[in-house]
Amino acid sequence: VHMAAGVPFLGFTPPRPLRVFYLQAEIQYHYLRERMQQIGLPPEVMAAARENLVVTPKLKLLLDEGGSPLVAQAIQQAFPAEPVDILCIDPIRNLFDGGPDGGGENDNAAMMFFLKDRVEVLRDHVNPDCGIILIHHTKKLSKHQVKEDPFLALSGASALRGFYTSGLILHRPDEDASERKLEIELRNGPALPTKLIDKVRGQWVEINPMNERLVRAEVGAKHDAERMRKHDVILGLLYEEARRGKLYTFAQFSEAFENTGGLGGRTIVHDRLSVLATKGKVKFIRGPAATRIGLAAERSKYGYLCVEGMLLGTGGETVDPDTGEVTPELIPALPSHYKCPQTGAVLPVENPSVWVYQEEDEA
Repeated sequence: VHMAAGVPFLGFTPPRPLRVFYLQAEIQYHYLRERMQQIGLPPEVMAAARENLVVTPKLKLLLDEGGSPLVAQAIQQAFPAEPVDILCIDPIRNLFDGGPDGGGENDNAAMMFFLKDRVEVLRDHVNPDCGIILIHHTKKLSKHQVKEDPFLALSGASALRGFYTSGLILHRPDEDASERKLEIELRNGPALPTKLIDKVRGQWVEINPMNERLVRAEVGAKHDAERMRKHDVILGLLYEEARRGKLYTFAQFSEAFENTGGLGGRTIVHDRLSVLATKGKVKFIRGPAATRIGLAAERSKYGYLCVEGMLLGTGGETVDPDTGEVTPELIPALPSHYKCPQTGAVLPVENPSVWVYQEEDEA
């Protein structure tokens, strides 16, 4: 759609709006229309591509002696004034003609016959200068095999790989992550780096590969998830303990809750608390702010730990005047200080009622 509109896509820029004929033999009309409607494209791109993109519904034909002339006629009817620029064949398997010997797509001789005597002949008939895009199925390979040589994943005869001038394979290295890798293989010219892409609000976007973990990515992702789990456990414990009337300093919490909820030893708990304080998820109540809510004076550098929305149990009770229900008395525990993410210094909070998080990447 972007090529038909003449708009750059994932770093690929067409010289002008290109006339694209998408010969499609896999998805029926209504499902194809549904997919097209789900694509998150700007209205101006759709409008610009409308006259240049022709997509067929599922065709029941082969690119043989009878089917090729019908396809050529359809292309010329779609673009009567100017020749087609790009012809897409999707997929090879459903349109494959192995020639007089009836070979399948796994047969190298049959594959070469299809490419030379069917695809190239069709291109020469409609426009010798047009580009051909062949969409092909892949076979099941392990993640490691795909990483070592992505284009081994192409199913069928190996002759196909020796025939095309450039290849693209889109795969997901980690099933638990949404990012995909777009591998690019060129026969001519300088090599192009692998692109890391993802779908955001229905649109494919390119991600800066510098943000991707390159070494032991799967193990690193698991460690990230475990750190986030520990952060959630710590924040939950601080919140619940405060409702019971208990607040803690750094050292007290680390000692009291080591090996609780899978947090690990005292040093690990202390380190996680320090990270949470730097990110602004944990702040502190110290000095007059602590004594005002009945807390004992403390000598620690930071004071008592505080999380957003924390309520402190006073030990008293409140009675609902309407229902007579008796509930523990809770008062807001608002922070008075925070940890400066640049220097680590303890600084006063400007407005205790507004909780401010540090702008920092979670990863």
